[in-house]
Amino acid sequence: MENNEVCQGKQGSYLNIWLILCLFPRTCVSDPSKPNFLLILADDLGIGDVGCYGNGTIRTPNIDGLAKDGVRLTQHIAAAAVCTPSRAAFLTGRYPIRSGMASSTQQQVLFWNGGSGGLPPNESTFAGILYQQGYSTALIGKWHMGVNCKTRHDHCHHPLNHGFAYFYGMPFTLLNECQGTDDPELAKSLQDAYWFYTQMIIFAVFTLVIGKLANLFPVKWKIIICLAICGLLHFISWFSSYGFTKYWNCILMRNHDITEQPMNLQKTTSNLLKEAITFIERNKHRPFLLFVSLLHVHTPLITTEKFQGRSRHGLYGDNVEEMDWMVGRFLDVIDKEGLKNTTFIYFASDHGGFLEAHRGNSQLGGWNGIYKGGKGMGGWEGGIRVPGIVRWPGVLPAGTVIDEPTSLMDIYPTVVQLAGGAVPQDRVVDGHTLLPLLQGTEQHSRHEFLFHYCGVFLHAVRWHQKDSGTVWKAHYATPVFQPEASGACFRRGICPCFGDGVTHHDPPMLFNLSQDPSEANPLSADTEPLFDTVVRRIRRAVEEHRKTLTPVPQQLSPYNNIWKPWLQPCCGTFPFCWCHEENNKA
Repeated sequence: MENNEVCQGKQGSYLNIWLILCLFPRTCVSDPSKPNFLLILADDLGIGDVGCYGNGTIRTPNIDGLAKDGVRLTQHIAAAAVCTPSRAAFLTGRYPIRSGMASSTQQQVLFWNGGSGGLPPNESTFAGILYQQGYSTALIGKWHMGVNCKTRHDHCHHPLNHGFAYFYGMPFTLLNECQGTDDPELAKSLQDAYWFYTQMIIFAVFTLVIGKLANLFPVKWKIIICLAICGLLHFISWFSSYGFTKYWNCILMRNHDITEQPMNLQKTTSNLLKEAITFIERNKHRPFLLFVSLLHVHTPLITTEKFQGRSRHGLYGDNVEEMDWMVGRFLDVIDKEGLKNTTFIYFASDHGGFLEAHRGNSQLGGWNGIYKGGKGMGGWEGGIRVPGIVRWPGVLPAGTVIDEPTSLMDIYPTVVQLAGGAVPQDRVVDGHTLLPLLQGTEQHSRHEFLFHYCGVFLHAVRWHQKDSGTVWKAHYATPVFQPEASGACFRRGICPCFGDGVTHHDPPMLFNLSQDPSEANPLSADTEPLFDTVVRRIRRAVEEHRKTLTPVPQQLSPYNNIWKPWLQPCCGTFPFCWCHEENNKA
């Protein structure tokens, strides 16, 4: 009797201690019904660069291992073929045209940290919903969806204003200018034009001065001085932004604070890796969402010395293999902390490989396998078909391959559902939960149509014909390749979305992706009996889709996408913006 009472007393004490501990969420065991989320998004990675998608020469054992232990999606589609709109769609589950993150100009992405465009504050992200569900949320790496709206410190587009409780990384994106190369990446043609005009003004002033001194021209000194002042102002106006791109765009932030301006590329990889691992270790006892937005494999391909010269594909291959090593480090810490069976892991790329990226004879961009086109091409498969891998041991069947149309936008409703949240009902959400497909309870994708935009221009439409399983694709506009047979826009640097750089097709150019995934053989009414039927059905779907679009402010408009000194993030007194976290601590 006494022993039982003692035991009951001890059990009561343990229960009380457990209840007290659970009053503090950081020390209480996480809710087992709520999985952790590790979402890894590569930058500019081609679907053909990964071993499990057919590459036999670049070594990606960790990513391949994810596919072996999980589900591999073979028809995983980005909502845009460039960074800013694709990432906006990924976070919100909505086509970028709905949030104003699709461009009507030649500038398809955000160009400056000091611009006023970005992901609107009224957009709902999966991070915001999970934060409300009690998740610890963090973004480590690239953002590229704006910082400020009206003042330097309003941070209206900042990750912390979109559901992430912690941010460490690059608010912009990597550029060649970050490395100080002689090959500028940011609006190279525009900079060349500005410099040409500056040289013409200098030449005109010099000619007038010589003519005046030699009495060749009856021109007044006031006119010469005025022209010289105008030329100086013209030079200052463009060089103050483009000439200091490294300082304005190549920065690292921790939450709202700038830690490096400009960033130290030699330490960036290790810093991002350390931050991600620390976050997992710090939050292992509570549900967390960690979005690792990799800077790999975007040019200028920052690669540590350890990986340089290791691959058979030059610096690009080295960078891919280093990225795979980083993925392995993330997986190691998940396993080490005993989180493997409670963590939903997702790996993808934001869009296809950058075919035009090269320096001399060296190819610096990715490979898109059998698929035509690449980055910047809103319709061709090479620009939008990306790796997509999901692992959740014990819940999702290992070694599964799904060849149904899926989208990066599907991650939004999938993550929200698993976290116990609800998808907002006050707006159109274009993504569908992946759970039935991933678990095998449904055999067919819920996407009947996917609309492929290049900026605000609809370039192609995919129809998944449910009764036959056939996937059709109609192209309304395609880029004009330069040179013609090159498969890319080498002379332009990146393919345009409109104007003389595209060819319009009426009737549309039709492909049967089920039989011709590389889009090599366009169909016609003469070669395909269902041609007219398919084209009519797709045209009706486009009309229905357009009825769901509502006008919104254009975040990539010329005004929003120009550099504004008063919005430029700066760690010092503008324009003297340079700092380094280690120096600050010292």
